[in-house]
Amino acid sequence: MKRKSILNTILFILMICFAAFVILPIVIVFINSFKGRLFINSEPFSIPKGDSFVGLINYTEGLSKTGFFSAFGYSVWITVASVLFILLFTSMLAWYITRVKGTLTNIIYYALVFSMIVPFQMVMFTMSKIANMLHLDNPVGIIVLYVGFGAGMASFMFSGFIKSIPLALEEAAMIDGASPVRTFFSVVLPMLKSTAVTIAILNTMWVWNDYLMPYLTIGTNYRTIPVAIQYLRGGYGSVDMGAMMAMLVLAMIPVIVFYLICQKHIIKGVLAGAVKG
Repeated sequence: MKRKSILNTILFILMICFAAFVILPIVIVFINSFKGRLFINSEPFSIPKGDSFVGLINYTEGLSKTGFFSAFGYSVWITVASVLFILLFTSMLAWYITRVKGTLTNIIYYALVFSMIVPFQMVMFTMSKIANMLHLDNPVGIIVLYVGFGAGMASFMFSGFIKSIPLALEEAAMIDGASPVRTFFSVVLPMLKSTAVTIAILNTMWVWNDYLMPYLTIGTNYRTIPVAIQYLRGGYGSVDMGAMMAMLVLAMIPVIVFYLICQKHIIKGVLAGAVKG
């Protein structure tokens, strides 16, 4: 018992150190968002005070230079719409390929699994060209691209959990006269809540922070927050570090709040999709 207690204490200390290692960059960004740019370069780890403290000047300058509110609107629209469509379409697809066994469903399943290991950099130039040809290079069309790239992981996780749902529940609903569509939305979908929340969190963080896909497809016409922040870089490598730190803080707040609200579902959803699958 004593040995187990010591191991638990050591593990706790290691987890605290790891948490501090992860949180430290966020803290550094936050404290530097209140400093002048010269002090950010010379004293990046110091607390802002005296001459180094500039108040909210970095925030006001960043908001005006980046068009932050416009970028925030595009980011919210693309993220919310993409995540909702990913959840809806992949949950329905996962239910179909799990319950309907056949050559076609097996091909679809393994194609989705394979898509998870294909790096985005391998297909990004081809994707941007095809997106332009199909007129998907706009805030609506890019949602189709995100659904395609997010379908692999989401379908895999949903399939793992659906396998654990007793088939008798669905058969009972159909005996009572429910159609397949009603069976899915009334019986299956409510039981996917934990997995759906996990997938929503993971995809929200991915879409919200994504830089490459918006930059390659919709470019500067419809700037999302990551793209807008990059425009704080000036000529000859100059960067307005104060304004950039301030905008990074504002960009992190929505996704951190969303994560904190939904975090209790993450481990439950991941285990439900992985262990039973």
